[in-house]
Amino acid sequence: MKEISSLLGYRESIRVVDATLRDGGLCNDFHFTDQFAKDLYAANCASGVDYMELGYKASKKLFDVEKFGKWKFCDDEAIVSVLGECTEKKVKLAAMADVGRCDYKEDIHEKANSPLDLIRVACYVHQIPGAIDMIEDAKKKGYEVSCNIMAISTAQEGDIRVALDMIGQSPVDAIYIVDSFGSIYPEQMQRICSLYREYADKYSKKLGIHAHNNQQLAFANTIEACGDGVDWLDATYNGMGRGAGNCAMENLLGFLHNPKYNVYPVLQFIEKHMTKLKKDGVQWGYDLQYLITGLLNQHPRTAIAFTADKREDYAEFYNEMLAQE
Repeated sequence: MKEISSLLGYRESIRVVDATLRDGGLCNDFHFTDQFAKDLYAANCASGVDYMELGYKASKKLFDVEKFGKWKFCDDEAIVSVLGECTEKKVKLAAMADVGRCDYKEDIHEKANSPLDLIRVACYVHQIPGAIDMIEDAKKKGYEVSCNIMAISTAQEGDIRVALDMIGQSPVDAIYIVDSFGSIYPEQMQRICSLYREYADKYSKKLGIHAHNNQQLAFANTIEACGDGVDWLDATYNGMGRGAGNCAMENLLGFLHNPKYNVYPVLQFIEKHMTKLKKDGVQWGYDLQYLITGLLNQHPRTAIAFTADKREDYAEFYNEMLAQE
């Protein structure tokens, strides 16, 4: 019986993480206005969201600063200039650091000198040693740290077990289940949660879920994981995120029964900002091309290119993807 089966209570240990600026930034190269970021922070405060992920700590040696907006790099100075000192700390601030794409020893400063609270290390299964080095570095600097193991739908269970055991022995606070390709079904998610729970319990770690919506299952997989004891739940406003997007914040807060969460400020923000983004041509959300890559457990980059090319030959695209199997 799932922990959430009564549907009338709530779990105090749940933490909601807003990833709109970070995952949503992949849709517009992080070119959000400062007012968008300020209003998003205010909406998160008002809605009871626990963490706000601002973007990436990307390497300026690898990525062109002129091409991307400030949230691609999340400089401490930029965070303070836009959001102020965030002295109220109603919402903790986070940034993602990708293994191999972050100059973490220089760009992630001591927590005492940074507005950030949480560093979210992201890696693939084969990058675990690098992830552990980043986790240890961030922990020594005073941060909370999570680890997002990406694209697990393409990894062997044996490899995942080894990765979880290695990560479990690190000082990480939370380990994330990441459905990068939006290919996982809820019944699979239940088994994955059980696998991750073995190592979370063994090493006293929290678990998180970051779901993509290629098959319109991001919300379903998130509440499935929640029912299986996963505490850290990622969502984005209006589901904004790479390709098909993510679990929608309005869905998630509407589902959770903790009175600290309030969906109304989320709806206000969507009305003011998200509808305008779509009118301005920023694209995200479920569509057939993303369904196809999700069905075939493939990276959505081909579907993103399909969208950019304004193609509508979905059946031919399906055949092209089959040829890559």
